[in-house]
Amino acid sequence: MTAGLPHEQHEIVTTATLFDYACTPGTGKNGFIAPPALRRIAIVGGGTAGWMTALILARSLAEKGVEITLLESPAVPTLGVGEGSTPWLRGFFDMLGIEEAEWMPACHATYKCGIAFDGWSTKPGFERYFHPFASMLDNMTMTQFVHNVEARVNGANVHAHPDRFFIAARLAAERRAPKARENFPFDVWHAYHFDATLLGQFLHKKALERGVRYKSCHVTHATLDADGAIASIGTSEGETVTADLFVDCTGFAGLLIDKALKVPFISFAENLFNDAAVAIPSPLGESIPSETVSTALKNGWAWKIPLTDRYGNGYVYSTKFCTPEAAERELRQRLGLLDSDVAARHLRMRVGRVTRHWHKNCLAVGLSQGFIEPLEATALMFIQLTGMVFMEFLALGDLSEGARDRFNARLNEHFEGIRDYIVTHYKTNTRTDTEYWRDNAANMSLSDNLKKLYATWMAGKSIVPGLRAQAIGHGYPIVSWYSIMAGMGIFPHAGDLRSPTAREARYDMAKIDDLLHRSSGNYPHHREALEHIPVRRESPALQLYLW
Repeated sequence: MTAGLPHEQHEIVTTATLFDYACTPGTGKNGFIAPPALRRIAIVGGGTAGWMTALILARSLAEKGVEITLLESPAVPTLGVGEGSTPWLRGFFDMLGIEEAEWMPACHATYKCGIAFDGWSTKPGFERYFHPFASMLDNMTMTQFVHNVEARVNGANVHAHPDRFFIAARLAAERRAPKARENFPFDVWHAYHFDATLLGQFLHKKALERGVRYKSCHVTHATLDADGAIASIGTSEGETVTADLFVDCTGFAGLLIDKALKVPFISFAENLFNDAAVAIPSPLGESIPSETVSTALKNGWAWKIPLTDRYGNGYVYSTKFCTPEAAERELRQRLGLLDSDVAARHLRMRVGRVTRHWHKNCLAVGLSQGFIEPLEATALMFIQLTGMVFMEFLALGDLSEGARDRFNARLNEHFEGIRDYIVTHYKTNTRTDTEYWRDNAANMSLSDNLKKLYATWMAGKSIVPGLRAQAIGHGYPIVSWYSIMAGMGIFPHAGDLRSPTAREARYDMAKIDDLLHRSSGNYPHHREALEHIPVRRESPALQLYLW
């Protein structure tokens, strides 16, 4: 494999521009002009999808006189399981100007450095690896990681496991928070764990403060006009609601996008087998981890998410290989709760996406638009992405069918790119203990892009050019693809490794270990950080990496 990254520099973009990028360049929030045809928006459904969307829309539209109303049924419960996010959620709160010290305690939230994958590979030395979130400190170790992985792909006996190269992995191993002390400039672009119900309630309150209207009612149906767009929606209370734009946040029910508009749904079941989950809380210990742990079980995987008051645990599995009763029993046994009366919550998932997220005058957001199982915690990211891209199109003032086509193509590309990355977790597994894992490894229902990426990697060639051009691996940065392939021990040379050349062995792992060891002391232990959450401070370390 030839070296593919520029070894002295990487492209970065500051978090200050993350959400303003959703508007026309140079306009930002204050320069946004709402299209004249858009004066009333009805969001059907609450929860995190509904209230996050309301806040994204209200940021630019409320002060322009656009009326935003969220209609939420009191009869539809929300799921209060422990949930994780990607670093996009940090950008969301930064964009809204909401401090961690305000929202995190209210939602029992903790910090997240990344995700550990345990037991997915059986290869010696690769049974566990950590998918890190980025830090500016990685500029001092990223070159060495890429170099060693490429040397290992070409058969050299050098260390190529990702865990020793990134500060986020070190912090997670030591149960430290990804929040550097004031005298240390290398923050980590971190994510969070939180109680999903409490987050929805917090966002509800904030949305009302920022001009969003709220109506507690149960929407039962939609009436279409002569052009097939939504003319109005009806409620069980007998009210008829009209709007210029309807946002479907009704979850898997898809009340508007599916039931009313009949937008086709594309299932991902042929390459993502899981369609159900069971969730059970468990007690929290003295120290609090700063990572999500995803552990391979018999017919799927278990999440372990630390909140401030408990662990959120769950088992994501396929009903083709396992019954709900067997899944609950296996999870309870794993948690030592086999005879406990702690209630379990069973969930069903529809994995895939709609063909058109924005159809006529309806925008589907959240589970109504699609879902790619919770393995990489991308659900909230898609909510944010959909809202941001929609605002970008509104800023252009074009609500035409052509604009909707471009919007949908962009969203679909993201869905399929994220799907490919998550499929890679399953495809590269080396477990042989159950039919579930054997079938995942043998599955050839892969996208052409994913097949090309695997073939390039196994041929000893660099995947970087394809990733940079977004021709393959869309949706995840280079460091993520290198981490998953190297972390799972996927290398072309399965036999004896040769001694490395002087150039291949030029990086001293002891120096990298020393750098990360000395650096980690500048980050507080997780529980300490949660007890003293600081007010946001401007720092050059707050960066989003585009490896």
